Amino acid sequence: MAQQKKMVEEITSMDEDFAKWYTDVVKKAELCEYTSVKGCMVIRPYGYAIWENIQHIMDSMFKATGHENVCMPMFIPESLLEKEKDHVEGFAPEVAWVTHGGSEKLEERLCVRPTSETLFCEHYANIVHSYRDLPKLYNQWVSVVRWEKTTRPFLRTREFLWQEGHTIHATAEEAQEETIRMLNVYAEFCEKYLAMPVVKGVKTAKERFAGAEDTYTIEALMHDGKALQSGTSHYFGDGFAKAFDIQFTGKDNKLHHPFQTSWGTTTRLIGAIIMTHGDDNGLVLPPAVAPIQLVIIPIASHKEGVLDKANELKNKLANVCRVKLDDSDNSAGWKFAEYEMKGVPLRLEIGPKDIENNRCVVVRRDNGEKIFVSLDELETKIPELLEAVRDGLYQKAVDRRAAMTFTARDYAELKDIADNKPGFIKAMWCGDRECEDKLKDELGITSRCIPFEQEHLGDTCVCCGKPAKHMLYWGKAY
Repeated sequence: MAQQKKMVEEITSMDEDFAKWYTDVVKKAELCEYTSVKGCMVIRPYGYAIWENIQHIMDSMFKATGHENVCMPMFIPESLLEKEKDHVEGFAPEVAWVTHGGSEKLEERLCVRPTSETLFCEHYANIVHSYRDLPKLYNQWVSVVRWEKTTRPFLRTREFLWQEGHTIHATAEEAQEETIRMLNVYAEFCEKYLAMPVVKGVKTAKERFAGAEDTYTIEALMHDGKALQSGTSHYFGDGFAKAFDIQFTGKDNKLHHPFQTSWGTTTRLIGAIIMTHGDDNGLVLPPAVAPIQLVIIPIASHKEGVLDKANELKNKLANVCRVKLDDSDNSAGWKFAEYEMKGVPLRLEIGPKDIENNRCVVVRRDNGEKIFVSLDELETKIPELLEAVRDGLYQKAVDRRAAMTFTARDYAELKDIADNKPGFIKAMWCGDRECEDKLKDELGITSRCIPFEQEHLGDTCVCCGKPAKHMLYWGKAY
């Protein structure tokens, strides 16, 4: 029990220091480790297993919508990157450059990909010639590099894992539909599998992806009231196609420029899971992505029959969930604390008295509820309980977001909320960049999105008093 006490003490309370709490959880749950390369991390097996589960589910969703996986090079020639002016300007401050190959200086610098639009465009120019070649619905799972100044594990690192979808279409309407379709895929994934409610909307021109005509986003709210951009989908129009001279012969036998999209999510989602569901005892994982969904803890394992029964239950439950049996010689109390910290959704306790009564105790990680379950009913009851944990996590996050979403109708009210109440702020906006910049400079809040679900909160901009065009979500963000 001394070990258990020490372990819990090593996680700072989130109310005391949220940033320290986050780092403690990441380290203690063995999700990642720092390296000698500043801003880069080792994703440890438990953290990578979460990513693999995210990847597996999302990849299935992509394939169900007709997308195919490809893999582009890691390096982009400088001349290729510079073909789209807005795009290169947007990424220039974050680019890492390769200048030498071995001991020889390269004739042309190579950029380590911060994103792959230019590579896909070069490829499309080579393979798209006719309307019959369209659409191309591609995705890749790779790492990218952006030379961030301030880093934090999973949330902002210089190298990170992600998927980036890239599609090309014959018409603007098809490309626009694809952009919204993939945003909806992200929203469904976050809400259904990560139990994380999101706000869907479009970014302002200031927050738009470099080179895009429109950027759509899903925004989630973390425990500390900060927003986290959790996935984006971009409509490029035909701007990239013109810059890269991509043309196809249409059904009218004339040459046309195609229309493009791109969309992406990253290992930042692991940070989102931690900050949406975690508590002062550590991780709380949504069952769909938990590496271990159920851990079996034998009680008094030295007594005859206990380990045999625990192994029997493990083999039986392996058919319905990801199950682990901890038959180590650590104390039961240490194990309880360990798997609670690792966020395992369900814990099953089995001891001599339980075997005698043909039952076990199952404990939910999300609310600590203890349930007695007949051993004969486990295979049906465990999936039900995993679903209940997911529903409980989602509802808790929805309720927290509702309690931390505020409405401001004038500047004084907006300032008071921004200074004193962490969370989303809904307010009317005139659409001018000057107001957006002012609120960032004076109040430290940024525009999160213009939500698809608009509300009429007044007729004037909360900042300047001019006629309002949109209701907008504002907030402080990661």
